[in-house]
Amino acid sequence: MYAWEQSGLRAVDEIIDEPENAGLVMLYHFEGFMDAGDTGEQLVESVLESQPHTTVARFDVDRLIDYRARRPAMTFRRDEWVSYDTPSLELRLVRDATDTPFLLLSGPEPDTEWERFTAAVREIVDRVHARLAVSFQGIPMGVPHTRPVGLTPHGNRSELVPVQGTFFNEAEVPGSAAALTELRLAESGHDVLGVVAHVPHYIARSTYPDAALVVLEAITSATGLVLPEVAHNLRTEALRTQNEIERQLAEGDEELTSVVRGLEQQYDALAGAESRGSLVAEPTELPSADELGEEFERFLAEREGGSGPGEPGHS
Repeated sequence: MYAWEQSGLRAVDEIIDEPENAGLVMLYHFEGFMDAGDTGEQLVESVLESQPHTTVARFDVDRLIDYRARRPAMTFRRDEWVSYDTPSLELRLVRDATDTPFLLLSGPEPDTEWERFTAAVREIVDRVHARLAVSFQGIPMGVPHTRPVGLTPHGNRSELVPVQGTFFNEAEVPGSAAALTELRLAESGHDVLGVVAHVPHYIARSTYPDAALVVLEAITSATGLVLPEVAHNLRTEALRTQNEIERQLAEGDEELTSVVRGLEQQYDALAGAESRGSLVAEPTELPSADELGEEFERFLAEREGGSGPGEPGHS
């Protein structure tokens, strides 16, 4: 299922043997499922681009990935094949800006053997003495881009991310390897935290750096990790993206403008009711569990249909 990279494992063991070591934080995100706004993918890419890291373990992607469903890219030049974008699902040891070590497990979501995969992750967590496993993603929600990005924490350490109010009570949604990993780790007594960003549904299929930035801030606050370069990169992209959205609104996309204004009114009405300690003081309806499930399934269907990141669209 997986193999250790001996040099990386030795580096982890050296950290574990340090007297002051209290255990490593392990971040994890798997591509291919629900990640509105490319929230998790942006964060993973920015961390790997800006922070020093080394591979600790590699999963056997040939065993876990259905290539016919997700075909890796290949490059053909003139009259021959010249490259193959090899999928990689790896655990890496990363250092933050203060040289504090942490782990990052990332790559494509397994298509098969979820129970064996989550058992392997649990085995790895035990071996590397991870004290907290943290997942992150974005989900499409009926919220406007002109208001702060909302968060929903979950897991048995959700108190590490303070939030006011929640959109969720109970909902039945399509499962994922990341969610099953959290469930199985928690069942075995490990501390887990998940951070979900609420991405405006009308730009859920576009890259939305604001969501990744808010998730990063929640993770660093909860774990003590210091990642200023990652934050700077995401903040720069967030400003550019917000300017592009405002440009489209200014050019007179009446349907999008109407959607945004309506969501702003709903958001502000709910925020006002919360400040008065009552959620029934305004005629604002929260999405039901069925509506949330339908939104998730619609988002997944659009992704599976080949709709990639691009200009903000309408749901």
